[in-house]
Amino acid sequence: MIINDKASPKNLSLQHIFRTWWPLATSWLLMGAESPALSAIVARLEDPEINLAAYGGIVLPIAMIIEAPILMLLSASTALSRDWQSYKKIWRFMMIVGGILTLLHAFIAFTPLYYLIAEKIIGAPQEIIQPARMGMIIMTPWTWAIAYRRFHQGVLIRFGYSKAVGFGTAIRLMADLFVLILGYRIGSVPGVVVATSAVTIGVLCEAFYVGLVVKPILNDLKAIPISKEPLSLRNFLEFYIPLAMTSFLFLLVQPIGSAAISRMPNALSSLAVWPVVTGLVFMIRSLGIAYNEVVIALLDSPKSYFNLRAFTHILFISTIILLVLITATPLSDLWFSKIQGINLELTKLAKSAMWLAVPMPGLNVLQSWYQGSILYGRKTRVVTESVALFLTTACAILILGIIWGKLPGLYVGLFAFSLSMCIQTAWLWYRSLPVISYIKSRDKVDVLPIREVIAK
Repeated sequence: MIINDKASPKNLSLQHIFRTWWPLATSWLLMGAESPALSAIVARLEDPEINLAAYGGIVLPIAMIIEAPILMLLSASTALSRDWQSYKKIWRFMMIVGGILTLLHAFIAFTPLYYLIAEKIIGAPQEIIQPARMGMIIMTPWTWAIAYRRFHQGVLIRFGYSKAVGFGTAIRLMADLFVLILGYRIGSVPGVVVATSAVTIGVLCEAFYVGLVVKPILNDLKAIPISKEPLSLRNFLEFYIPLAMTSFLFLLVQPIGSAAISRMPNALSSLAVWPVVTGLVFMIRSLGIAYNEVVIALLDSPKSYFNLRAFTHILFISTIILLVLITATPLSDLWFSKIQGINLELTKLAKSAMWLAVPMPGLNVLQSWYQGSILYGRKTRVVTESVALFLTTACAILILGIIWGKLPGLYVGLFAFSLSMCIQTAWLWYRSLPVISYIKSRDKVDVLPIREVIAK
């Protein structure tokens, strides 16, 4: 029997939490390493500032907003893929929505709609418009591949095979590096073409691997009896639509941020440095982002609350200290100048902006703890509320930055994201209190199942 109970130990220890979290954290770290690797190669090819700005200022924001509706399939699959019937319902949803979004990506990339978005809505500098369009065309298969692999990664995590998720991401990164090194050796290929080819081929390779490794688990999933509370399409949509709105609202800030930065001082430099800085910060943030699925998977375990809370505190402190050490020491010079290969002026801009991002990794840890608890309580609408607050706050700060017009867009963008994350985290904390109170009580005495508590 392939399916096992590794994800649900009788007594949840810190060691078990770490063993579940570490493969996912490794996966997110490797995924986070993708952006710095892209920036390092593109910075060493022709016209680095233009190609970095094209990728970070147009291609990535548009591609990510298109994929937003399927981004939360990882959390949904982890929480709901309990039996074969549930799996098939979510699988059909993934195939239909993934296909529609891929067609939408193609429609934008291959029609004049692209110019409307890039020129009129984002307002990007003219010199990056055409290079970015080629990148959009190359990334057409990206959305469907993301949907397929995130859905099946959720199945792997639910049944205790989180290590396979890490292996898949390693395969993705190796494919990325192969394409990047090949592009660097050729030398004449535009940087945005190299970058988008790398991420597209990498995701396709990862999706292929995940599809292979999940097959034995799916065969055993067919033998699991249907849950006493079978998953209906209505129940799934009630659970998932708020999550989809959450990812949509969260990723909407990416093109909004690009549009705002394009209208502030030092637009081209800020857009060029934006993916370099956010790529490094994301690597540290990924340690906290990975914790979300751990909380979802392990909160069902008896006596889980106290050790999960302790692990949250440890991870919160560790991630903030790690980013402070990088920002405050010569490690930042080593990273931006030597490894990323950006010039001295851009390095100076990146180093000074890093301090604005220091709270982000710790906030991601807290968000994963509160959000995982909320998802355990099936209150997905709360997550949407928190992201709406994030987006509203970020947009207000970005608009003020445009009106003031005195600071480079990079500074305003990072400050907007940091402050917005603080407000979002505070809201998640407040709204998670009833569920956390229930979990805390559950681990002290026998109480009613949470669905009965919620129903009352």
